[in-house]
Amino acid sequence: MSTQQVRVRFAPSPTGPLHMGGVRTALFNYLFAKKHNGTFVLRIEDTDSRRFVPGAEQYIVDALAWCGILPNEGILSDGTPASTPSDQNPYAPYRQSERKSIYKEYALRLISTGHAYYAFDAPEELDNMRKEAEQNGQTFVYDSVLRKRTSNSLLLSEEETAQRLQEGNDWVIRFKIPEDTTVAMDDLIRGSMHVHTHTLDDKVLWKAQDGLPTYHLANVVDDYLMQITHVIRGEEWLPSLPLHYLLYGAFGWETARPQFAHVPLLLKPDGKGKLSKRDGDRLGFPVFPLEWSGSDGETATGYRESGYFAEAFVNLIALLGWNPGTEQELFSLEELVEAFSLERVHKSGARFNPEKAKWFNEQYLRTYPQERLLELYLPILASHNVNTTGEKAGKVLSLIKNRASFVHDFWDLSYYFFQPPTSYDEQMKKKFITEQTPDIIHHVKQTLSACSPFEATHIGNALTTLITDKQWKTGQVMNTLRLTLVGKGTGPGVAEIIEVIGKEDTANRLDKALKQWFDET
Repeated sequence: MSTQQVRVRFAPSPTGPLHMGGVRTALFNYLFAKKHNGTFVLRIEDTDSRRFVPGAEQYIVDALAWCGILPNEGILSDGTPASTPSDQNPYAPYRQSERKSIYKEYALRLISTGHAYYAFDAPEELDNMRKEAEQNGQTFVYDSVLRKRTSNSLLLSEEETAQRLQEGNDWVIRFKIPEDTTVAMDDLIRGSMHVHTHTLDDKVLWKAQDGLPTYHLANVVDDYLMQITHVIRGEEWLPSLPLHYLLYGAFGWETARPQFAHVPLLLKPDGKGKLSKRDGDRLGFPVFPLEWSGSDGETATGYRESGYFAEAFVNLIALLGWNPGTEQELFSLEELVEAFSLERVHKSGARFNPEKAKWFNEQYLRTYPQERLLELYLPILASHNVNTTGEKAGKVLSLIKNRASFVHDFWDLSYYFFQPPTSYDEQMKKKFITEQTPDIIHHVKQTLSACSPFEATHIGNALTTLITDKQWKTGQVMNTLRLTLVGKGTGPGVAEIIEVIGKEDTANRLDKALKQWFDET
């Protein structure tokens, strides 16, 4: 690791809700910065005005804040960045749209050094060239061959170029890819790579029409000016790496070039292709951290609204494409910082498993402090008009929490503790309710009325003694009792249920079931 202070950035575009893959990229940047006592910068790359979506920037800020991935610098958790440079914030502003005045200067610098040129091609001309290439079975590439027969400053005289620049704004500045050159690159995850420039095209760097740079120019210039030491980004940007290397060289910034690391894609559950919103809609799981409702009517569910704890979500995405080299799966954010290294990030795509996502939430739910879970449980009970004590709710919670995947499961797992069943499982009735049932219920009521203290252990022992003395089948008796108390074959132990609902409610439920079953017959 260089002695230079580590500075990383997460630089999303506000074109819609932040995908969980984007959150993972932010997380890896955050973990790397914290591990090396560095700085994590949140920068917004909003130069593509056509794809800008209102509310998307705030969504990004809110999503990262929910996850606890808080930037040290840039667009902070309240969404208010430093807008002007200062001694404390020399790198501001952090929205590219607020920095647009600087990019033309750097594009012109490349023109002056011969690394870029003005291109005046009309859209119709490019379309015709594209069609011509397709007809010949070729892929249209604006490369070193094509630029020798297009309208650009490499072919026009200085006078004609100057005239065209004055006549309108239908021109762009393109990077001049060097001919017959091999670009040697290093990636902290993928190792050494080599690309020959005959495979590259002359990308647009700056557009006169809107006065804005493209991603390629803006991100290289900003990374340089913000002194970013490591660029950790998604694998989809790997094809851009040769151009970015060439840009650093063209500017003479080789010694300031950051180290790059391209993290693997998140894949569909079957491993065939990149995970998308459609996959979540089709298979019933979220792919965004928070719920989204766009101005165009687009909506999407979020992990938060689906009941996931932020800690579980972060733990889940951390292990998609990275492993600690041990069997440990549950990590706090602090433990992730300690364990994280780019060397253990995988090269291949990471397959998403919805069931494993639920498993993470279950593990966190089971280890949460009882007091915190109770704070979440009591409002659920109140919403079902249940008026109970905190003591009883706490007892119920301790019995059901290990059966739940989410807090919103609590009511379905516990309603019978607070209200008697209104119906009874027909299959269980056919199997366990016999002519012997009234006698069983009669003796159970007598046994429970005499049971003291009225606690699960004593209740269980008393019932076991009764069953043994009467030579009844344990399954017959316990399933009959469960049916009378719950209405179906679910829940914790019968003795535990009886303790919580109490003597009186237990007796009433036994009487109600007995009357209904045998009055009907």
